[in-house]
Order: sequence, then C-alpha cells, then structure tokens
Amino acid sequence: MKARNDQHFLIDKNAIGRIAGCAEVNGKVVLEIGPGNGALTRALLDAGATVHAVELDGALCEELAERFAAEIADGRLTVTHGDATKCPLPPFEMVVSNLPYSASSKITFRLLDTGFTVAVLMYQQEFAERMAAPAGTKECGRLSIMVQTYATVQKCFTLPPTCFSPKPQVHSMVVKVVPRPPIFWVNDRKRYAAVVLALFTHRRKTVKNCLKGSSGIIDPAWAERVIAALPEEILKSRPEELYLEDFATISNFE
Repeated sequence: MKARNDQHFLIDKNAIGRIAGCAEVNGKVVLEIGPGNGALTRALLDAGATVHAVELDGALCEELAERFAAEIADGRLTVTHGDATKCPLPPFEMVVSNLPYSASSKITFRLLDTGFTVAVLMYQQEFAERMAAPAGTKECGRLSIMVQTYATVQKCFTLPPTCFSPKPQVHSMVVKVVPRPPIFWVNDRKRYAAVVLALFTHRRKTVKNCLKGSSGIIDPAWAERVIAALPEEILKSRPEELYLEDFATISNFE
C-alpha cells in the first residue's frame, strides 16, 4: 500500500488512545489536520470533543462524511476539504493531529501564528527532535528557535513504523506544544522571524557574516547598524551557539 498525500494512517489502537489522551479534549473544539481514515477522529469524538477536520484528499473527505454522518448531522464534526497550509481554518481551541510529514514545518508555523491553547502533534521523529532541541546546541535550528520563542515543547512518546499503514521508513514522535509569551520581549514578530531565517540560512558562518549576506531577507542598512552595535562575542558566534535572548537582542535593535 502506497502513502496517499504523504499520509500514513494510524492503525494501532493503543497509540491512538494515547494521542487522544495527551490533553483534555472533553468539551473542547479540536482541529484535526489530516484525519485520513478517521481513526483518531473517532477517539477524539468518543472523548467528548467537537472536531473540525481539514483533509486534503477529496476521496477521504467523502469517506469521512459517510462514516461519520451522524456526528456531522449533530454538529460534533465538520470535514473541510482543503490544504491546511493555506486554506481558511475553521475555529478551534486545541489541535490534535497526525501531520503529513512533508507539510509539518509550514503547518506548525501557521498554527503558531493562528493561536491555540495546546497542540498534540505527531511528526517524523527527526523533525520533532529538532523542534525540541535547546537553543545554544548544535541540533537547534530555525524550527527550534521559532517554536521555542513562542511555546514550550514537550516530547511525549515515539511510535514505530508498525503503528501505521502504510509503514513509514522512520519512527514518529508525539509532542505537546503549549503557547506562551516570549521569555525575552520581541518588538516585531515579522522582523524576528526574518532575523532567525537570515541567520540559519548560513548557519555555519558567523553572525556577522550571516547578517552581511542577508540581503533579500532583511534590510541591508539595518543589518549594518546592527553589526556596528552588537558585542563582538555575538558577532563572532555561529547562529547555533546563540540563545533566545540573543535573537531577541538582535531583532529588537532599531
């Protein structure tokens, strides 16, 4: 069996129950991205959630509409046919999803911009490990910094390929993401995101050289002013050696 739209359907009932139980969903409005065949959808509904599902595959949308006709009729479930990276999202409080691997990054950034109380998300294990990598370590990158600036990330558990059909080539990991205000104040979220992108585009270079070569991402004149003002210890560092406070210090410079 070949994966459809990069989806690997959960078939392990124990795993499904663990994911649905990672956060209290009873009485909550939950967004599920990529419901697939509806296995996790069923668990969320049984746990008392109202589910708004967004599914890219039109054929699966039809199958879900037939399988959950009663829940749709009583308003406990809606199924939207669309691409969750760009289509209008239905209203929600929480997110519980087995995300398509190829869209994980785009969807994660979009969710952070949209806002939620808690998200329980399943990713490819390598992606989840990078998301949770602490700032100042070799494993951290743009994903780590952007997510951890605006949320806490808790690794919950890993799942082997045998929990899915078709079996992926890698292990998966479930994480819990809880939004919070930045620990270090961020004046401008767009500039902060641009600075993080500019620095990690050339992560092996020094901060100084990253800023110098960031034309097209951040304003060159602004970058020159920052270089002139920053302490030498930051300018000589590589992006992976910086901490959240350093990224805030750079982006907040006027």
